Amino acid sequence: MALRRGRHQRTVDYWPGFVDALSTLLLAIMFLLSVFVMAQFLLSREISGKDEVLTRLNSQINELTQLLALEKSGKQDLEDSLANLQASLQTSEGERSRLQSLLDQGSGSTAAADQRIGDLTGRLEAEQQASGRAMSQIDLLNQQIAALRNQIAAIESALQASEARDTTSQTKIADLGRRLNVALAQRVQELNRYRSDFFGRLREILSDRENIRIVGDRFVFQSEVLFPSGGNELNPAGQEEMGKLAMALLDLAKEIPAEINWVLRVDGHTDNVPLSGAGRYIDNWELSSARATSVVKYLISKGVPPGRLVAAGFGEFQPIAEGDTKEARDQNRRIELKLTEK
Repeated sequence: MALRRGRHQRTVDYWPGFVDALSTLLLAIMFLLSVFVMAQFLLSREISGKDEVLTRLNSQINELTQLLALEKSGKQDLEDSLANLQASLQTSEGERSRLQSLLDQGSGSTAAADQRIGDLTGRLEAEQQASGRAMSQIDLLNQQIAALRNQIAAIESALQASEARDTTSQTKIADLGRRLNVALAQRVQELNRYRSDFFGRLREILSDRENIRIVGDRFVFQSEVLFPSGGNELNPAGQEEMGKLAMALLDLAKEIPAEINWVLRVDGHTDNVPLSGAGRYIDNWELSSARATSVVKYLISKGVPPGRLVAAGFGEFQPIAEGDTKEARDQNRRIELKLTEK
């Protein structure tokens, strides 16, 4: 009796359209969030690579700075040694002058003075050679210090260039993410517009059937409209309905731009009554998959491109009505159609 009263008292129900818009908005937000997370992930990887380069360059600068400090310390030691040698040289020259003075004055033994002078001369020559070697080492250290300073300057230049490239890369990534978000939003809006057109045409074509309804962003056909009990072959009424669907889909395919990679997903669902296993199908998984595949094959026979169709079976595990009543099971035995993007 409630069903008969529902047939005579038809009212305009805005709730499915509101659910459709809300679902579409949620899908778009989730998609944009996933793109933003991916962009953030790529940006983090790029910045992490730059940080590793900067850390490696700073480490090299620290090592070169320490080496420079060691070279400066060695240079200072050589300069101290040179100063000591020069002081010793001056002392030797003073001693030589003193001995020469004594020799001139005729004091002491001439032979001993000559021996002493020879010894001092030898020491003086040795110290002069040591002083020359120290000067050579100082010159070499000065050259090494200059080379280290050049290396540090080159590393600093490379570091600045790397920082500039890092800044440029971050700017490019941010701009790319912004443009990607805009493009994706446009694609989602376009697909939503064509989905609305498709649903509008199906409403016009199938509006006279009470067992065909809209749930969210899907068209729902009760299984009894399309298939015999326990079977997967479309009955004449089901073929007629699927023929209407194929015509609407072919008309819409001419209008959708080629860059939108759309598909029509056909989902098969059953009730929770288990199969006996003695028939053609072992369980509800196989039955729901076979029914979805049968719809897809029929649409292909009517000219719908196979690449635009997807078949999926869900068995009894995605009910839209809870409970074990006959009414709930009737609602759960269904075929759902959804226009979506690959």
